[in-house]
Amino acid sequence: MELKNTEYEIHDGIAGIFLNRPHRMNAWTGRLHTEYRHLLAQADADPAVQAIVVSGRGRGFCVGGDSQALEGHSERGGYDAGTTPDIATPGYGVADEFDAAFAYHFGLSKPIVAAVNGPAAGVGLALACFADVRFAVPGVKFTTAHGKLNLPAEYGLSWMLPRIVGLGRANDLLLTSRVFTSDEALELGFVNALYEPEALLEETYAYVRQMITTVAPNSLKQTRWQIYRDLHRDVASSVKESERLLNDMMGEDDYKEGVQAFVEKRPPDWPSLKS
Repeated sequence: MELKNTEYEIHDGIAGIFLNRPHRMNAWTGRLHTEYRHLLAQADADPAVQAIVVSGRGRGFCVGGDSQALEGHSERGGYDAGTTPDIATPGYGVADEFDAAFAYHFGLSKPIVAAVNGPAAGVGLALACFADVRFAVPGVKFTTAHGKLNLPAEYGLSWMLPRIVGLGRANDLLLTSRVFTSDEALELGFVNALYEPEALLEETYAYVRQMITTVAPNSLKQTRWQIYRDLHRDVASSVKESERLLNDMMGEDDYKEGVQAFVEKRPPDWPSLKS
């Protein structure tokens, strides 16, 4: 696929997906969504990729739906996603509850970290929500945005925000659509850390590199799936699934290497990455 609204790069086992409409502050369009899903599917299927970083080019992360697209919805009197039926389906097929727009992030086999380099609103905030970990720069503005446009909370924000920051805080952000800064987002627990703009990507990549170096690939995959499946099931089911996985994964070569590396007090050299 020709990339018009995104950029893609791979360094040291990390795929970087960059929203690239800087002249529009990376406002969301059907074309951008199509390219984004295409690149997610590509990264998830690539054995050379162990993790994914999502960020934006220019001054914005993603300021929500493009204003021209919003005007088009108004003229039509209804919503048009601007995508075609053959859009890529990364993360689909793992669990039925993940097979929907943006929920597909939960079905990915690799961790995804957001480097929020600028303002995030509406669908842009939702995009950040569906990352496993979020870093941001200080002093940028976030908002759910939908209420001021007579819209519902978008793309699972009403499900995600209460689980990230708690019900009371999420209600404040969702019911008012007020602007809050990344500094407040850190206090709320929405972002994990703040870094100056010139250090954001470097620190994000360093975090991800540490993760994929010290944690076995299948452990990362299975743990992500446990986390997001457990949001839908009872504790007994969670325990039983973890016991099943313990038995299965202890038979893998990466488990043997992990134990040996622990005993020998050295970094692991995962066999699964050599196959």
